[in-house]
Amino acid sequence: MSKKKRVAVLSILLVLALVFSACSGGSDDNGNGDDAQPKILRTNNSSEPGSLDPALAQGTHESWVLDHVFEGLMKKSQTGEVVPGMAESYKMSDDGLTYTFKIRDDVKWSNGEPVTAHDFEYSWKRALDPETAAYYSYQFYYIKGGEAYNTGTGTVEDVGVKAIDDTTLEVVLENPAGFFLELTSFYCYFPVSKDVVEENPDWAKDPSTYVSNGPFLLTEWVHNASITLSKNDEYYDADMIKLDGIEFSILDDENTAWQRYEGGEFDFLTPLPQTVVAQMTADNNPELVIGTDLATYYYNLNTEVKPFNNLKVRQALSMAIDRESIVVDVAQGGQASAEGVVPFGIPDETGADFRDASGNHVTYDAAAAKTLLEEGLAEEGMTIEDMSNVTLLYNTNEAHKKIAQAIQEMWRTALGVEINLENVDFQVKLDREKAGDYEISRAGWIGDYIDPLTFIDLWVTDGPYNDANFSNAEYDAFVNTARNSTDQAERMEAMRNAEELLMGEMPVIPIYFYTQPYAQKSYVTGVYKPVNRYPYFIYADIVQE
Repeated sequence: MSKKKRVAVLSILLVLALVFSACSGGSDDNGNGDDAQPKILRTNNSSEPGSLDPALAQGTHESWVLDHVFEGLMKKSQTGEVVPGMAESYKMSDDGLTYTFKIRDDVKWSNGEPVTAHDFEYSWKRALDPETAAYYSYQFYYIKGGEAYNTGTGTVEDVGVKAIDDTTLEVVLENPAGFFLELTSFYCYFPVSKDVVEENPDWAKDPSTYVSNGPFLLTEWVHNASITLSKNDEYYDADMIKLDGIEFSILDDENTAWQRYEGGEFDFLTPLPQTVVAQMTADNNPELVIGTDLATYYYNLNTEVKPFNNLKVRQALSMAIDRESIVVDVAQGGQASAEGVVPFGIPDETGADFRDASGNHVTYDAAAAKTLLEEGLAEEGMTIEDMSNVTLLYNTNEAHKKIAQAIQEMWRTALGVEINLENVDFQVKLDREKAGDYEISRAGWIGDYIDPLTFIDLWVTDGPYNDANFSNAEYDAFVNTARNSTDQAERMEAMRNAEELLMGEMPVIPIYFYTQPYAQKSYVTGVYKPVNRYPYFIYADIVQE
């Protein structure tokens, strides 16, 4: 074909393309308009994940993605109930110790292989294997022989998880645990493919080798920039999945993320800048949702570093914080000032709220705090001026910065203490806490299940999330009772005693109980938020306006 003819043909094709485009009505990036346009929900994940391996993940910057690409035996429904996931059914023995799960016969890994009971047995024992070094290994201690294997005093053969056949999984617990079914919906209990992991230990680092079993697939991971998921057409409930994909940007600056939401680049956003939440609340903006949360915002005090080894110093720092001012004037998202480490929303043995029945363990008394601090520092051979070398570590986030600045000023005004502030990436903060490379650090905890123990057991001696390095034999004994007793009244009393002791020792300073405000465009539907999870997009949709 001559050059002239090729140009003529291309011109005709271009005209036809323009005509077709004009007739089709077009569509914007979020799927409104032409039904042929992919429905891609765009949002922001505020930090780069450290790992997308369910056994190695440790924070919401990882679990938010994992909750969409994996699924456990059970899952959280749109009404917040724990319902069958990979398991089509289960039976529990009369003594509450043995669970028998029946795996669905239509569930597959993203490589086409079937998900089997053997995968679950392998995954849970892998998480308990000391060589794996899973942060959440302790969550498998409810399983018979789990703690013994993880701590080197037992064998993997003694762990009470066994695949009877491809579709039958038998689990034996050490003691009855009413929250065990819910725990199987938590991300550390997600299965991984035994064949894939054994063939390639680095399987979770690259989308090309990543194998999962959830409603979405990991299709792209541009580190420190974005994570892209696509619908898993082989998911057993695929007909209910309306989105074609989810795009997570990775931005740690809340204000930049908010600008992108306002500019139409995001369809959903959390967290939000506190000033934005306040303004949206004042304007009754219908795009604002104040999600409930089972979570506590607190500060770690590294008890192995002077002067935080001193009880009076720890108590003084807590007593000088006006928590009500923090939630009303700074956080501004409907949070409640903390009265302990266990938030509202968890029932005790009588059905009452554990928090209400336990009472308030937090005191605000700036004058008394000043006296305590001076006494504590004197005991350590230190002065107020020595506190100028102390640094409060927080992960990069505008909300954390403002809270840190407010508390910094409270300590300056009430105690005469001039501390420093340092912000780092979330994963860097986590790594430094684990290494003990900090003095004071911002922290938060979302309950893994709905029981006070999910908060109380954080501070047992040598616990994986005991970043304050707190150790108290009496506290450990209370936690042991709460873990192992079959008497709910005895369990709850042990946890009330444990919290009272912890707040007396004050290795951590609770600040407030979270809510989770988020913004959602009017064309986004079907998002739901379990009380102790980030919002789910599993059944979300982008509808035409």
